[in-house]
Amino acid sequence: MTDVWIIEDNTSYSHIIRSAINQSDWCRCEQEFTNVADALKFLSKGNSPDIILTDINLPGMNGIDGIKEIKSIAKEIEIVVLTVFDDNEKIFDAICNGANGYLLKNSSPEEILDAIKTVVDGGSSINSGLARKVFNIFSSMKQTENTYGLTKRETQILNYLVDGKTVNEIAKITFTSPQTVQTHVKNIYHKVQVNTRSGLVSKALKEGLVPR
Repeated sequence: MTDVWIIEDNTSYSHIIRSAINQSDWCRCEQEFTNVADALKFLSKGNSPDIILTDINLPGMNGIDGIKEIKSIAKEIEIVVLTVFDDNEKIFDAICNGANGYLLKNSSPEEILDAIKTVVDGGSSINSGLARKVFNIFSSMKQTENTYGLTKRETQILNYLVDGKTVNEIAKITFTSPQTVQTHVKNIYHKVQVNTRSGLVSKALKEGLVPR
């Protein structure tokens, strides 16, 4: 059972999302917070969910800074932004701070559940309308010729990771085992000097490590 927390100061909206989550047979939401500070306090006591849905415009610490703080305590937690903001700066900052997904609040409960499933399975989720915007943000930035010594196979797998594919999906595409793909992924993380998938995707797009 996938454990989900929500950080959202609009309690009516939070209750709607929580209800949708708890009606599913594979995930649950038992914790709702109206600010990042309360979530961090609960997290510091040893409680840890699989995934957190967070707004950006929150009282006290904003959601983008909250992502960084949460990741500093438990980097294994997947985080999906759920907000009304679709401007470039917030999308860029959220992804760079470790967000694994970025959804707008006009997403249906079904789309939010699909996003949770995708992220927990190792993928990345973003509103289709924002995908091109994200690509444009990173592709417009200065690229570097540093390839970090990635092999041809590692570059291929990196490209699939950027496209949001899971380890199992990559294994099927490349006709290898999930264990082999996972070994390549670990090597890529080490060479590129990142610790999270979102950080890898951010750096790969920012520095032009994958062909676009």
